[in-house]
Amino acid sequence: MRVKIVTPDQANARAWGDALRSQGGFDVKEVVSALNEASIAINGSRPDLVLVQTTSPQDIDTMERLCGAHPEVDVVLVSPTLEPEILMRALRAGVREVLQTPCEPAAVVAAVIAAQGRQMRKRVGSANPEPGPAGQVLALLSCKGGCGTTFVAANLAHLLSQDGRRRVALIDLNLQFGDAALFVSDGRGNSHVADVARHIDRLDASLLRSSMREALPGLWVLASPDDPAQGVEVGREHVRRIVGLAREMHDHVVIDAGRALSPVTLQALDMADRIYPVLQLTLPFIRDSQRLRDVFRSLDYPEDKIQWIVNRHRKDGEFSTDDLKKALGVRELITLPSHYEAVASSVNQGVPVAQVAPASPVTRALRDLARGLLPSPPTRAGNRWLTGLFGATAS
Repeated sequence: MRVKIVTPDQANARAWGDALRSQGGFDVKEVVSALNEASIAINGSRPDLVLVQTTSPQDIDTMERLCGAHPEVDVVLVSPTLEPEILMRALRAGVREVLQTPCEPAAVVAAVIAAQGRQMRKRVGSANPEPGPAGQVLALLSCKGGCGTTFVAANLAHLLSQDGRRRVALIDLNLQFGDAALFVSDGRGNSHVADVARHIDRLDASLLRSSMREALPGLWVLASPDDPAQGVEVGREHVRRIVGLAREMHDHVVIDAGRALSPVTLQALDMADRIYPVLQLTLPFIRDSQRLRDVFRSLDYPEDKIQWIVNRHRKDGEFSTDDLKKALGVRELITLPSHYEAVASSVNQGVPVAQVAPASPVTRALRDLARGLLPSPPTRAGNRWLTGLFGATAS
C-alpha cells in the first residue's frame, strides 16, 4: 500500500513514517510541508492513502479539492481540533478517519490499517462475499436532540429479545449523557463502555459479559459512563472491538449512537447492518435530516441501509410524511405514533412500554418494527398461519 504523509511537523513525519514501515507492507513517503504546497504524486503515481495533518483553514480547502479530484484515494486527517464544523466538512469530502493532535504513531498505524482493510473489501466486492457474523447490528441515531431515540432503541432491543428467547445487546454510545439503561431497568450496572475500553487489550467474551447487566431476560445492557469526562477515553478502535465481539455473542446488537457525529459514532455506523435515524415532523428536524442524509451519501452508505423513523407522529401535524419523503428523496418511512401517557409511564418507571401498555399504538408499532427484523417462523403443512413470534398480541 502506497502511503503519503503530508505534515509541516518534521518530528511527526519521521515518527509516523517509521511506525508504518515497521509494520511491513507499506511504501511510505513523507513530505514536510503544508498540504496546499505539496504534490500528491509519489514518483509520478498517486498513493493509495494520504495522511494529512492540517494546521490552517486553507489546508481544509485543499483537502476538499483533493478528495473531490481523487475519490479513489483514501484520506486520513489529523487535525488540532475535532470541532463539528471541521468534522462535517471532512465527512462530506469523503474522509473516513479523523485523528486529533497530538497523535501517537500507534493511532496512525491503526487508522491506516483500517483504511487498508476497507480498500481490500472494495476490491473483493460483492462477487465473493465473506460469511458475516451471525449477530445483526442496528444503530439508532438522533437527527436532533430530544426526538426520543433512546426510548426507541431501548424498547426495540427489549422486543427483539422476545422475553429471553433471543440474545440482544443494548450498547449506549451516547458517551457524555447516555441513559439507555434507565429505560429498561433501575440503571445500576456492573460496568460501562469506558471501563471496557480501559481493558481493551484483554477483551474477550467473559470480560464483555461481566461488564454488561442482564436488565431483562435475554437483554444485556452495556451502559455509558456515569461521568461525562470518561467518554473521551473511548475511541474508534474500542468501538470496533466491542461491537465486533458483541455481535458474535448476540442475535442482535442495538446501538444508541446519540446525536453527535464523531469517529466513535462513525465506527458504529460503519459496522451497522441498518441505520435508523430518528426525527420528528417539524422543520428543524427535517432540515437536520437532510444534512444527515448528505453525510450518509458522502460515506457511500447504500440507500437500503438507512431507514428513517418518524417518532411521535401525529396525522394532524403541519408537515406530512409525504412532505418528508419528498425532502429526503425516499419512498418509505417508519412511523411511531404519539402516545404521551404510555411513553411517560414507561420512562418514569424504567420499564419497557410493552410491559406498561401492551395495547398502546406505540407498542404495536414497535412490535411491527421488531417483527420485521426477526427471522420468519417455520411453517407447517395444513396451517395457513402460525402463532406469531410475539404471542397473540394484536398488531
